[in-house]
Amino acid sequence: MGRRREMAYGTLLIAAVNVAVFLCLTLGGPTEDGEYMLEHGAMYVPWILEYGEYYRLFTSLFLHFGFPHLFNNMVMLLMVGWNLELEMGTIRFLITYLVSGLAGNILSAWLDIRAGEYAVSAGASGAVFGITGALLYVVIRNHGRLRDISGRGMLFMVVISLYYGFSSTGVDNAAHVGGLAAGFLCGILLYWKRQRKNGAFSGL
Repeated sequence: MGRRREMAYGTLLIAAVNVAVFLCLTLGGPTEDGEYMLEHGAMYVPWILEYGEYYRLFTSLFLHFGFPHLFNNMVMLLMVGWNLELEMGTIRFLITYLVSGLAGNILSAWLDIRAGEYAVSAGASGAVFGITGALLYVVIRNHGRLRDISGRGMLFMVVISLYYGFSSTGVDNAAHVGGLAAGFLCGILLYWKRQRKNGAFSGL
């Protein structure tokens, strides 16, 4: 018998939450406006330090500045997250996503403090870079290929994504790098190869 079609429910859930939050905020005001986004949970280091609003490290992961910002992140989430979740399992995938997003925001906040330069920031890109880093490790762990995904292709995608960020303005590259590193580490800690039995996969 062929392999049963699998669904990445965690990936779909995260995408649905991001889209739902964006639609709700769009009904109330301009999502491209920094002050409006700050009122609804975007990250701003001075407010985290002065008022103890550490929740912003988390809530900002589900906010996006305009539709293009949301669209780009959700496309990458669905492409990368789907493959990673089917290999890692839903719980470990969700842990990787959230840990990577938080790690990216923490690194970004730390560098902002050191530089003394602050900006309102939001977006799922740190978490998306995290699942990309985890998938990179998974592909490496599987001898450079996972179904139709190659190690070279993954590495090329990571390099191009980082280059685009560093060559663009208004991009939180620290969150990208922090998320990528945290995701790769989560892959090391949380992933083990799935074993085939009678033509099917076993594992969580």
